[in-house]
Amino acid sequence: MSETAPLLLTERRGAIAIVTINRPAKRNALNEDLWRQLKKTFEDFEPEVRAVVLTGAGPHFCAGLDLAEHRHRQPFESISMSRLGHATCEAIQFGARPVVAAIPGAVIGGGLEIAAATHVRVADTTTFYQLPEGRRGFYVGGGASVSVSRIIGSGRMIEMMLTGRVLDAAAGERIGLSHYVVEAGKTLDKAMELAGVIAKNARIPNYLIIQAIPRIEKMASAEGLWTESVAQAISLTSEDARAGIDAFLNKRKIEF
Repeated sequence: MSETAPLLLTERRGAIAIVTINRPAKRNALNEDLWRQLKKTFEDFEPEVRAVVLTGAGPHFCAGLDLAEHRHRQPFESISMSRLGHATCEAIQFGARPVVAAIPGAVIGGGLEIAAATHVRVADTTTFYQLPEGRRGFYVGGGASVSVSRIIGSGRMIEMMLTGRVLDAAAGERIGLSHYVVEAGKTLDKAMELAGVIAKNARIPNYLIIQAIPRIEKMASAEGLWTESVAQAISLTSEDARAGIDAFLNKRKIEF
């Protein structure tokens, strides 16, 4: 595919937005323009979008940084790029709507950092994971020290970076890098199915789930429990909650 093709493709299917990283000839490697476009896209969805599916064009999700851009960077430029990666992943994780990732093939380096920022991850039997930065002479910079380490634990992340070993789909599911593993070629179908379920939830609890839980995880127990009480009160006293409770008590279906 020509480098003049769009780096990012977006489409709407009802209440679901589909975002596709579109550099298949480079296994969807992340250059600076792509980081910036991802950030802007996740900041600017229309209010009607209730859930997002993020995937990659072709057989791979994302093979990490486009290292050709980094051969001659100076320290300040490298810091700026790292902070752009952090801001992009924050826009994905802490946007106003849940994100389901369809992650076939390579999920490497920066690609794993982006996947770790999503809320539900669907792999298939072709999926493999790697943090090869240590074997290539540098350190992660898109948030993996926090995001990936939070998922798999610091010990596993240290081992992955020191050895550069590749984890297959089954190993990745065991340690939490994915929530589902489907047959080859079916990640997008499963991700759309899950996004459809999520999009039917009320907006307020969806928002609170993705905003509160990662923050509560970092709090002391007392502060976390207080935050939980506030989140419950905000959601439980909403019009949607009242409608949902009434529907449950009267054995009716509810559409939010």
